[in-house]
Parts: sequence; C-alpha cells; structure tokens
Amino acid sequence: MKSVDVDIYVSQVVRFFETNPNELKTLIGNLNKNDFFDKIKEIAYENFKKGEDVTLTKSQIIQIVLDIFNEKQEETLVEPGFMRTKYGDICMN
Repeated sequence: MKSVDVDIYVSQVVRFFETNPNELKTLIGNLNKNDFFDKIKEIAYENFKKGEDVTLTKSQIIQIVLDIFNEKQEETLVEPGFMRTKYGDICMN
C-alpha cells in the first residue's frame, strides 16, 4: 500500500460529503468541515504508518467528531465559570 491510497481515500470521503451535505451536517453539526477533513487525513496516515487499512473505522470517525467538538468547547470557555459569547463573557454561576 502506498500513501497514494490515503490521498485517494481522503478525496473520496471529501467528494462524498461535498455531494451529500446533509450527511455531513448530520455527522458533524456546526463544526468546521475543513477541520474534520484534516483530522480524517491525519488518522488515515496514522493507519497507513501502522500497516493497517487506511479506511477509518466508525469509532475513529466518532472520536474525530468528539475531539473537534471538545476543542471548540474549550475555545468558548474564558476561565472556569465563564463562557465567551457574541454578547460578551457570561458567568455560568
């Protein structure tokens, strides 16, 4: 297997979600799709380096969505007990 297989797999995933945007919306919600695609490519390369199939498992895809969601949540927290919104910082007390 060559790293070209990873590129082909990632391009097929991107093409599928570009032609089926509702499926992508169902999977990742309002998360950034470019971050999602970058993480897919990263995990596919890790699978390739381990000698495994480059195709991601369901659990790997779920973990990617959770990681991106958790990163987004951490960005919205200013300090413990506060959350940053478009209206300013809000105390979550």
